[in-house]
Amino acid sequence: MDTIAEPPVSRREKRKQEIRARIEDAAYQLFKSQGVDDTSIEQICEAADVARRTFYGYFPNKHALLGGLGISRLYSQSEPMLRELMTNHHSTRARLAAMIDYIETRFASYEDIDRQLILLAPSSFANNTEQQREIGSSALASFTELIEAGRELGDATDRFSPDMLASVVVGTLNSLTTSWAFDSEFPIFAKLEEARGLFETLICTDTG
Repeated sequence: MDTIAEPPVSRREKRKQEIRARIEDAAYQLFKSQGVDDTSIEQICEAADVARRTFYGYFPNKHALLGGLGISRLYSQSEPMLRELMTNHHSTRARLAAMIDYIETRFASYEDIDRQLILLAPSSFANNTEQQREIGSSALASFTELIEAGRELGDATDRFSPDMLASVVVGTLNSLTTSWAFDSEFPIFAKLEEARGLFETLICTDTG
């Protein structure tokens, strides 16, 4: 099991995803350059080259857009990241190491606006239990599959179930991300290196 299959996307759904991404990208750049409060929906629509009606087809208001951006930056990266890791690296230890490298690279590019977006993300689906379940299960499923693939390779432990180990990975990364978002002095890179050692110790059976 060396790849995580990506489900086919219809042309219509792909078009919707492209428009949503265009709105989010335009909003992010405006929020970063002039602040959230000073950015209007009209400005976002103009920058994204979409009609106001189109905007409201994706987001009911600016708060929902902020939450959506947070979800995109915090919760929607695991599947594409894991697909890349599974394709480009051929041992569990190498995949875990590349995962931490990838996350550290993302944090190195984050700015204050990213802290706001990450903190706002949970509020955008607070009343949507189905979305909460979907987001949580998606990340867990991706990491569970990575560990199951490691078992097939013979370099991942069988002392603990793959879903339990995946829960440790996801929970640790979410906790570190939230701590960084709350505290600008939080030593995120040192903690990610500590997480690197933790994951390797818990999951890998080869000597490295």
